[in-house]
Amino acid sequence: MGKLIKYFLNGLLLVAPIVLTVYILVALFFWVDGLMNIDSEKYPGLGLLTMFVLVTVVGFIARSLAVRPLLVLAERILHRTPLVSIIYSSLKDLFDAFVGDNQKFNRPVLVCVNEETKAYRLGFATCDDIAGLHRPELMAVYYPHSYNFSGELQLVPKESVTYLELPSSEVMKFIVSGGVSKL
Repeated sequence: MGKLIKYFLNGLLLVAPIVLTVYILVALFFWVDGLMNIDSEKYPGLGLLTMFVLVTVVGFIARSLAVRPLLVLAERILHRTPLVSIIYSSLKDLFDAFVGDNQKFNRPVLVCVNEETKAYRLGFATCDDIAGLHRPELMAVYYPHSYNFSGELQLVPKESVTYLELPSSEVMKFIVSGGVSKL
């Protein structure tokens, strides 16, 4: 009976991540089709394709010089509107941190958090100078949480930080997996 349970758990560890990944992708696929109000059974994927084309066209138009002043004006209005400004600026900063020209999580670091026990944390340097807080000897390091889409920011002495020569995507995967994935 023990071997049977062991085989079941081995199978579960192999099958569960694959099935859940496929399930999430299929659910996302049909959700986007539903957003576009397209019959998914008749035209599967047309909503996803339409969404991709629309977002690409918007990106193309946004890069043109004629539209730039309108985008600046719209952004200024969003930043000045109470409550909306908090939501918009937080989401914009989050997207800018992961995608686009101003990616923030591209400098992985190893931080010594306890010299006595030689304890370290992996994170991402996000700001090298905290002069605005009158603490130029500190820098900002973001520590993503494992198995979660959150994290914490810590201001640490610069001498405690070692920059890593590793791809930031691999370091992020290692942290988010709780150290289970290979680095």
